[in-house]
Order: sequence, then structure tokens, then C-alpha cells
Amino acid sequence: MARKKTIFYQTIEYIGPPPRLQKRRNRVGGWVIVLIATSIGVWIGKPLIPSVRATQQTASLKQATLVAAELEKSSQPGSQLALAALDYTSRDVTMDSSYYKIAFPMGDINADKGMASDLIVRSMRQLGTDLQALVHEDMKTHFNRYPQLWNAAGPDPHIDHRRVANLQRFFERNGEVLKPSRNPRDYAPGDIVVWSLASAEKHIGIIVPGPGANSHEPWVVHHLDEKPKWENVLFDFSIEGHYRFAGP
Repeated sequence: MARKKTIFYQTIEYIGPPPRLQKRRNRVGGWVIVLIATSIGVWIGKPLIPSVRATQQTASLKQATLVAAELEKSSQPGSQLALAALDYTSRDVTMDSSYYKIAFPMGDINADKGMASDLIVRSMRQLGTDLQALVHEDMKTHFNRYPQLWNAAGPDPHIDHRRVANLQRFFERNGEVLKPSRNPRDYAPGDIVVWSLASAEKHIGIIVPGPGANSHEPWVVHHLDEKPKWENVLFDFSIEGHYRFAGP
């Protein structure tokens, strides 16, 4: 039988105060942590910057009334559409992107509900242009030229005109296509702008002059969150399309 080896551990006795280990400061590590924390804060906070700016640069009802009076006197083609869009901001409309079965033509969901595309459709209807009918007719003939994003087998007059991607394609095909730029002078009242948001969703709005001393600036009437707003946010998002449409 093999004999088991016995291992003996020798204990070394230390007499005196416990040794003090000096911990080396890692200054580089501290700065790395600060930089990472700062980067995360900027990344999280960046999408909120447009909202904060918008809150600081909204306009009053009195200012809207003054701008509306100037638009009524204007002979510019887009002024009436800008006026209709400005009027829309006085309505009590809550965000609702749900699918509804509606009448055709001139069909609409409840007036107290809507989204960005509904603002465009309703504003143009004040000028006698029914985008529901126009988009449907164009899609019936050229369905394959419209975005195929919703697994639809064909045109759907209940929802097609309420989708920003479809409106964008319609304006590309039937309106004046302008080059997107960051020069305010390239935008006129009544111009239609399509943005690409950070979420990769498309958004749409109408150019309206700013209030008071900002009347030379292209502000935007749009419906992005809880209600339609008139704000100085044209360049807060990535501009994907710039159009002018005077009706059929």
C-alpha cells in the first residue's frame, strides 16, 4: 500500500504593527470614468435638446394672430397653406396614429385626434385640396412606386394618405422638389418639409414665418408629440425632403 505524504506548513510569526500598504492612485482610471459618464449623459440627453429648444421658442396666441394677418395679405403661393397650418395650432388635437376606417373621399378621423400627416391633409383641405383622393388615385396607377413598408397588397384609402412616407413620395411625383439645405432663405411659407428623426421614423411639417422679430425666420407647424405646435425647430432634425405643392 502506498504511503500518504504528509505536508507540513510552517507558520512565520510576525511581531509588530500590521504593515500598511500604500494604494496607488489611478488618475487615468478616474478620468476614463468621468469621460464615459459624460459621454453617456450627452448620448441620453441629445434627443431631448430639440424638445428643450422648442419649449423655449414657442409663440403666443397674440403673435400667431399678427402673423396670420400678414399671411392673409400676402400674394405668395404658399401663404394660404401656411395660414391654414397656423390656424391648426389653435385646435385641441391629441396625438393618435391608430388605424381607422374612414369615408372616401374627404374622409377623416375624429377632429380631436391626429398626427403629423393629418395636419398636412387637414390644412390642404382648407384650400380645397383632398390629399386622401389624390394619393389614392396616384397609388392605384403607380402602387409599386410607393414605399412597400406595410405588407399591403394594394392601395388603402383609409390610411395611405396618413403615412408620411406616402405623402413624401406623392410630393416627389406631383410637386416641386427642392434641395434640402440649412440656409433659412431657401424656405418659404407653405413649403412642406420631411425629416428623418433619431428613431428612423419620418416626420412632416409646414413652413410658417416666425413671430415678431423672428418673422424673417422659417418656423414650423408640426405635430410631433401631444399637440400641434408652431416652433423654431426646422434645423433641429435631419431634413430629408423639401417640397412645394400648389394643388392639382
